[in-house]
Amino acid sequence: MASVGELKDAIKDTLDRKGLLKQLQEDARPEPCNENLIINELIREYLIFNGYRDTLSVFLPESGQPQTRPFDRKFLAQHLNINETQSTEQV
Repeated sequence: MASVGELKDAIKDTLDRKGLLKQLQEDARPEPCNENLIINELIREYLIFNGYRDTLSVFLPESGQPQTRPFDRKFLAQHLNINETQSTEQV
């Protein structure tokens, strides 16, 4: 007879193979409120600017931030009164 741990692992493996595990994990996370949405978008900008792609790939699903960007860089800069320089505009 299989142990509880073995059954859990078998269910997890089956869901993962069918592509359902990631979907269930994402659906379980609440969407961020408006303030967190903006803060998370600033963190995303920071991670992209510094080339932290692996960190970004973990941050997005954990924070509940949508994969498609709710605000572009120009919108954030204008609404937060951030002055872009020539070197930062190229990112």
